[in-house]
Amino acid sequence: MDNENVIVLTDEGRNEVRFEFLDLIPYRGKEYVVLLPTSDDADEVVILQLEETDDETESCTSVENEFTLQAVFEIFKERAKDSFDFVD
Repeated sequence: MDNENVIVLTDEGRNEVRFEFLDLIPYRGKEYVVLLPTSDDADEVVILQLEETDDETESCTSVENEFTLQAVFEIFKERAKDSFDFVD
């Protein structure tokens, strides 16, 4: 894994969590990041909405809308179909 693709986020418990950045998906005027936890047993991606907090800072928030999550994941699957084997 290339360290340039690794980002570190802080969860609600103030713990640092490392992710591999997989893609940035624009959807309905917003941007979503698709991340894969770097832990050895990670087999599911995480999709977060990217929000600009100010000119220099961005934050990621959970996506609560199931329709949006599914739509963004479907776009990601289509874009990454040659790189990953997806299991339905």
